[in-house]
Amino acid sequence: MDRCFLGAAALALACAGSTPAMAGRPCEERPLAPHEVVLSMDLAQRTVQALDASGAQVALLSRAGQDLSRYRLRYSHMGIVVRDHPKGRWTVVHALNDCGTAVSNLYDEGMGNFFLTDLYRHEAQLVIPGSELQARLARVASSRTPIRLHEPNYSMLSYVYSTRYQNSNQWVLETLAAAAAPAGQVETRQEAQKWLRSIGFQPPTVEVPAAVRLGARMFRANVAFDDHPFDRRMAGQIDTVSTDAVLRLVRMVDPQARTLTVD
Repeated sequence: MDRCFLGAAALALACAGSTPAMAGRPCEERPLAPHEVVLSMDLAQRTVQALDASGAQVALLSRAGQDLSRYRLRYSHMGIVVRDHPKGRWTVVHALNDCGTAVSNLYDEGMGNFFLTDLYRHEAQLVIPGSELQARLARVASSRTPIRLHEPNYSMLSYVYSTRYQNSNQWVLETLAAAAAPAGQVETRQEAQKWLRSIGFQPPTVEVPAAVRLGARMFRANVAFDDHPFDRRMAGQIDTVSTDAVLRLVRMVDPQARTLTVD
């Protein structure tokens, strides 16, 4: 498999149901049918073509691994996609929850593998930052900051302003914050969240009924709610980081950014 586990030793982004699922893929792994493989690989090819045509060197890429329509979300999981070199291949770096556990790791993989999973819908979203933010994100990506911003303790519904847990999209959000903030201001999760508060960032709220919260907490190791403010949690108002939340930040800090749909 064209995937590289990124441990704490180094990171170069070119490495060289009733339960809501923000990680972007179900835990019940199953072999893909031949036609699903074809559809996934076709989506990967079309995504590469769209990236090549965009002229970008760095972008944000979302896939639809789960049906989240009840939460008014279209995409479930986001990664950072970078070109290895000006005429090289595209590589996706993202945080993935280890199935059935409360732990995540950072992975580097090719475009085909990113989509070679049990997708709910064979569609992708690309967020292409403007040239200035792309340059900043590329600099952050080549540093150790993304490793420092990764928290292995995972919860699908981690609170946006807590460092107790982190979901996959929250790692993207905080890495993007490190790129958008003044140089050197964000090197840790605490600093990323302080900067996000300073610009008034608030993610779209996900409404999760009490019965769903209870079932998720009892039967899934990768769901926790104890990092959320008590009053908000009891009201079912879950301020977690979805792909829409990352897109909201992009629109706040980068008026030159473009959003493309690959379908």
